[in-house]
Amino acid sequence: MAAASPSVFLLMVNGQVESAQFPEYDDLYCKYCFVYGQDWAPTAGLEEGISQITCKSQDVRQALVWLPIDVTFKSTNPFGWPQMVLSVYGPDVFGNDVVRGYGAVHVPFSPGRYRKTIPMFVPESTSKLQKFTSWFMGRRPEYTDPKVVAQGEGREVTRVRSQGFVTVVFNVVTKDMRKLGYDTGPTDTQATWGTSPAQGLPH
Repeated sequence: MAAASPSVFLLMVNGQVESAQFPEYDDLYCKYCFVYGQDWAPTAGLEEGISQITCKSQDVRQALVWLPIDVTFKSTNPFGWPQMVLSVYGPDVFGNDVVRGYGAVHVPFSPGRYRKTIPMFVPESTSKLQKFTSWFMGRRPEYTDPKVVAQGEGREVTRVRSQGFVTVVFNVVTKDMRKLGYDTGPTDTQATWGTSPAQGLPH
């Protein structure tokens, strides 16, 4: 008897938030979460994570925020392909935790190993008075829900300023995408589910 055709495909993502570069700041920590479409659902691993507070190394001006990533999704179509949203926080001069950067990146579409450098940004006050008031009160502008970073609605009316970079390493494995008619490239993984393809680190 012929095996039944799969009705869903799987996307396995692991790796790590490798490092962050914020030359003006120290004692940072990082949060991440995934944003995806209605047809997607997590089947294993963690959708969210938070790192420890880390300091810059002595020889390189970067704050290491080692943070593992390990999650598996299932879906019936690629629409709403998962995005990773990153938020970096640190203390201000008054010791309050304030956001130091937001950023988002799509999980790579093809199986393989990737290193992505994500430019970060922070919302800005719309006037000098608001900027001074927020600094004095220790309440900097920030998003109520960081997931808005992965969405287009309303972003065009938000004033932002570039600030820092975060580097993320992804190991991506797919299963049954080609059986459902989706071409993920020559490295599509069909048999070795659970292992990472041996590739380089394209940017």
